[in-house]
Amino acid sequence: MPKPSSIILIITTTLALLGFAANSILTRLALSEPSIDATSFTGARLVSGALMLLAIMVVRHRRFNHQWVLAGSWRSATLLFVYAAAFSFAYIQLETATGALILFGTVQLTMIGVSLWQGLRLRGLEQLGIVVALASFLYLVLPGLATPSVTGFLLMTISGLAWAGYTLAGRHSTQPLTDTTANFVRAAPLVLVLYLPFAGDILIGSRGFWLAVASGALASGVGYALWYAALPALSRVQAGILQLLVPLLAAWGGVVFVAEPLSLRLILAAAGLLGGVALVLVRKQA
Repeated sequence: MPKPSSIILIITTTLALLGFAANSILTRLALSEPSIDATSFTGARLVSGALMLLAIMVVRHRRFNHQWVLAGSWRSATLLFVYAAAFSFAYIQLETATGALILFGTVQLTMIGVSLWQGLRLRGLEQLGIVVALASFLYLVLPGLATPSVTGFLLMTISGLAWAGYTLAGRHSTQPLTDTTANFVRAAPLVLVLYLPFAGDILIGSRGFWLAVASGALASGVGYALWYAALPALSRVQAGILQLLVPLLAAWGGVVFVAEPLSLRLILAAAGLLGGVALVLVRKQA
């Protein structure tokens, strides 16, 4: 895949990051009212995401190839489903910025943890970065007025672990957009399992449904397509650093669109967590 020009790279990367942050904002908008139940939101998000990704593939290749839906794997699709389902249920109880920070922190710390398990050796400043990030993560969830819901925290942590697993599973993919399309197609019907325990909670309002479609088709489908278009021109460290912006964009969106306050605890935790992870990423590049 050819590398995009500098201007196109900036535009595609910016739009992709906005899309990632928009997932948190749209989900919170839909589920805080609520105007849709978490199971239906997850289903609408995955189905619309799958349809949008298939449409992008058709436009890109000017034809439909049934092999696209046979790519990916059931393992990755299951991880994608767990991520999306836990993400939705977590946002019933978490504010936008808090949820995004927990998700991001879990993903990044898991990725770093896997690297350590595989033999990565951290030096002085990298070790300091890990300590600061972990301490900030713990500070966010310590008992206090601003502490997030325990259930919401656990669900978003599960979502982050699943997304980290999905990322690791697809690390060596030679066709990430094709595999992601197939994984969305495989993951969509798995939502039916959630309707068994939550059949009595079904609520599908017009506003909630279209917010879910926006999350799936635009923030996820188009967002992932743009991100994969930009990735060839970004180093792994650059990609990691850029993703540090996602919780900050989500926090801003939570204030502007959901009218949520920013607590001092969240601001300090975000500064420590994002700063600590950035320090590790920068030192790994040095």
